[in-house]
Amino acid sequence: MKYILLVHHNEEVLGSLSPTDLQQLREESVRLANDINRSGHYLDAAPLQPVSTAVSVRVREGKRLVTDGPFAETREQLGGYFFIKAGDLDQALDIAARIPGARIGTVEIRPVMEIDGLPTEL
Repeated sequence: MKYILLVHHNEEVLGSLSPTDLQQLREESVRLANDINRSGHYLDAAPLQPVSTAVSVRVREGKRLVTDGPFAETREQLGGYFFIKAGDLDQALDIAARIPGARIGTVEIRPVMEIDGLPTEL
């Protein structure tokens, strides 16, 4: 089964880290991505730009409405993701617990629906 591991954190907390600590978190994330790639569970992963770069789009009555900022105002923002294959939720939980961002935020684990007709190549 495929899972998306959504890494949420408070950007103020992330911004308060020293450059060395921030670099260490990123290097740990890269190592984790390589580890889960070697084990055959990796599909994709990436950090996201800060929430200040977000733009939201809605279509109402045929008109596109664009607003600056994320979809929802929250204490924690979506900071990145890991897209994995796992045998079950327990295996996905084990991988999620290894994500460095889980130490300063939350990792949300969501099973991905498989829908016929979608492209299969990443």
